[in-house]
Amino acid sequence: MTDRANAPIGSDVPINGGVPARSSAGLWGLALGSIGVVYGDIGTSPLYALREAVVAASGPQHDELTRGAVIGVVSLILWALIVVVTLKYVLILLRADNNGEGGTLTLMALASRAVGRIGKAATAVAFLGIISAALFYGDAVITPALSVLSAVEGLDVAIPAFHEFVVPLTVVVLVLLFVLQARGTAKVAALFGPVTTIWFVAIAIPGFAAIAHDPGVLWALNPVHGIAFLLHHGIIGFYTLGAVFLAVTGAEALYADLGHFGRAPIQLAWLGLVLPSLALNYLGQGALVYAHPETVANPFFLLYPQWARLPMVFLATAATVIASQAVITGAYSLTSQAIQLGLLPRFEIKHTSAEQAGQIYMPRVNVLLLVGVLLLVGLFRSSSALASAYGIAVSGTMVVTGMMAFIVIWRMWRWSPVAAAALILPFILIDTTFLSANMLKVIEGGWVPLALGGVVMLVMYTWRRGSRLLFDKTRRLETPLDELVNMLERKPPQRVPGTAVFLTSDPKSAPTALMHSLKHYKVLHEKNIIVSVEVTHTPRAAYDKRVRIEPVGATFQRVALRFGYMETPNIPKALGLARKLGLQFDIMSTSFFLSRRTLRRAPRSGMPRWQDKLFISLARSANDATDYFQIPTDRVVEVGTQVNI
Repeated sequence: MTDRANAPIGSDVPINGGVPARSSAGLWGLALGSIGVVYGDIGTSPLYALREAVVAASGPQHDELTRGAVIGVVSLILWALIVVVTLKYVLILLRADNNGEGGTLTLMALASRAVGRIGKAATAVAFLGIISAALFYGDAVITPALSVLSAVEGLDVAIPAFHEFVVPLTVVVLVLLFVLQARGTAKVAALFGPVTTIWFVAIAIPGFAAIAHDPGVLWALNPVHGIAFLLHHGIIGFYTLGAVFLAVTGAEALYADLGHFGRAPIQLAWLGLVLPSLALNYLGQGALVYAHPETVANPFFLLYPQWARLPMVFLATAATVIASQAVITGAYSLTSQAIQLGLLPRFEIKHTSAEQAGQIYMPRVNVLLLVGVLLLVGLFRSSSALASAYGIAVSGTMVVTGMMAFIVIWRMWRWSPVAAAALILPFILIDTTFLSANMLKVIEGGWVPLALGGVVMLVMYTWRRGSRLLFDKTRRLETPLDELVNMLERKPPQRVPGTAVFLTSDPKSAPTALMHSLKHYKVLHEKNIIVSVEVTHTPRAAYDKRVRIEPVGATFQRVALRFGYMETPNIPKALGLARKLGLQFDIMSTSFFLSRRTLRRAPRSGMPRWQDKLFISLARSANDATDYFQIPTDRVVEVGTQVNI
């Protein structure tokens, strides 16, 4: 198959989160669902964001905080939520959808469509997409570790004697979370919205009470105080920005889950509940820290009376598990899309729900994430230490998202470049500032997401480059299909009953499996179908454009199957749909011929030796094409070939 076809394709339901892309539920029901799936990550940021920002603002010696510094930090957090989340994502990027879908690779697909598939611009857009996707994996590893660890650390406040059990309990919660992924999330996902809604109400109430004791903290609503803090604190203020950014991590989920809930429910949930609750809690923590500086160690849990702290530990753990679940499911979705777009080899995909095609589980991705998460918990052992590693991946993704959004607004929305820059450039500058501030934390732990992202980028780049080299090399060696068919019909070999389906990456060339079948068996089926798969830059291929049939001689037909980058593969089902267009197809009288290629390094290759070895290793680890395209194993004939690359 093509390099883009080495990926999941098939149903008309997007992959992610367990929520159908098109629900019959009303606006309020969808808004409630979005609270659980979309806002889990950003909703649990109060557990650590203000604490880390205030500690950073106190300077290296942790001097006594002034009221102006506390107000300045709270002001920066509130206005980061307003500018970065509300303006950039909720009001602007939610409109940059691809047939209703959102997310970083969706934006890459839009930008690629805008600039075309060939040329330097196309390469640049693909590179931006690779960077963004790679950084997401760094976020996907850090979010569960940081969120769950910060929640369980509430035991230090509620029951100080449990201090030694914080890390072991965190490990237990995380292992259970990842083990349960194989069972699917359809049943528990119904609880995500209500539990997270209770969480937002629970963090808003004590915040409101603390504000009532010190209304002066409301001065933080004036952005002048945040700007003044930055101007008067120099490098400390800049360093504090890296911690302030922790308050907006999770904003990418707003865009990524657009297709699951729609623009209006996500906007309603943010403006009606999430933003007010976060603002009240951050203002309340600010009032508490100024009145009682000793509470800076854990202002979130100390905001509650003693009797409420242990229940809040359990609620916070539940909320962070939900936040982690959304990120894990998002990693499955992103991996599936990356495979479709030719950035990764095929991975095994298991469907965990008979009703919702979007409910998937990827064992290999799950294991890699679990190993990474447990290594981080064991390496850093506290949320404060782990917070230093957070932010770089997310801020980097936001910068890339802004760049691709500029291309979409300019080329697809047909704005003038000046108008597009006027709209997006301020956000890119803000995101770049946050990224620069986070880069100061590289030595303290920020190297972790950079290293993870670097490895993923290397893998994606190698797979994309190697797949293209392999495609070009095999195409040069193949025989034109039209010439072969003419020759076979002039001098036909022995015919056998039934239909043969040959999968190919290049519909104009004779499939390798067909050539080897003729060479070794010296027979030809009565009917022969040459099938190629094309992945579109839309989430789902239009139903009326799913299949294209072209006759090639009397006994051959060329069939092109189109799938969107968020679909999962089922070639027999797609061929069944083609019967409405006149294709004679019966699965019980059909044999599928697949070529299983063994790659070897050529003396002269288009890649360095180490990259050749990496690509060959990735190709060997790819999931079997029979399972991947959901072809019945008893209908498959595999023909082995060796290819030098």
